[in-house]
Amino acid sequence: MDRTEPRLIPTADGAVATVVISNPAKRNAMTAAMWRALPDVLARLAADPAVRVLVLTGAGDTFCAGADISSLREAAGDAQALAVAAEEALAAFPLPTLASVRGFCVGGGSQLAAACDLRFAEDGSRFGVTPAKLGIVYPSSSTRRLVELVGPSAAKHLLFSGELIDTARALRTGLVDEVLPAGALEKRVDEYARVLASRSQLTQAAAKEFAAGRRDRDAHWAAQAAGSDDTAEGVAAFLERRPPRFTYTTASTER
Repeated sequence: MDRTEPRLIPTADGAVATVVISNPAKRNAMTAAMWRALPDVLARLAADPAVRVLVLTGAGDTFCAGADISSLREAAGDAQALAVAAEEALAAFPLPTLASVRGFCVGGGSQLAAACDLRFAEDGSRFGVTPAKLGIVYPSSSTRRLVELVGPSAAKHLLFSGELIDTARALRTGLVDEVLPAGALEKRVDEYARVLASRSQLTQAAAKEFAAGRRDRDAHWAAQAAGSDDTAEGVAAFLERRPPRFTYTTASTER
C-alpha cells in the first residue's frame, strides 16, 4: 500500500492498541473515507479481548489538521454526519482512550481528541476549534463535549474565534491533561497506557459510563461485579503483596 495514501493505521502491542491518523500530504487531515472507516476500526479493536487501552495519534509531527475539505465536499450532506458518527464511536469505545498529540490538533482533530478520555500533548502543540472560519455549524454533541471539558466560557472563546491556543492555555482550561517536553510524549503515553492495562477493566468500564452521565447502569455494573473475579483477585493480590491479574474484559461481556 502507498504510504502516502490517506488512511487509519491500527496496530496492537500487547494490551495497548494504537490508531494512527495518516494523511501526510495534508497534515493528517481526515478524509471522508477515514471518517467512514473509524467506527469499524474501533469496533474490531473493542471486540479483541487482548486489547485493554487505545491510543489515538497522528503520523509524524502533526496530530490532525482537521477535515480534508476537498474530500468532504464530495460527500455532500453526509460530511458532518460521517464526522459525528466517528466521534461518537470514539467516545463510546468501552476501554480507556488516550489522545497523544504533537503539532496541530485543529478542527476535526480537536473533535477526535476531545472524544478521548484523556489527552497528552507535546509542548509546542497548537489547538483550535475552527468552524467559525468556514461558516460551519458545529455539531451539538461536539459542542457539549467541549463545554464539559473546558467550561462554557472557554468553549465559546474557541468556537467564536477559531483562534489557535498553545499547550499552556490548553492545560489551564482542561483541554489537555498533561503537557510533556519535546521527546517525552511517546514514553509517557506508553507508560501510562501500560499502567491502565494492568488495572481492572471492570472498574474502568463502569467509571467511564458513570463519568459520561449514565444513571441507569448501577444494577448492570453490580451484576458484572458479582459475576467477575476481579474484586476477589484485587483484594487477594493486595494482601499477598503481588500484582493483580485481572481477567474481566468488556470484549466478552454483553453490554
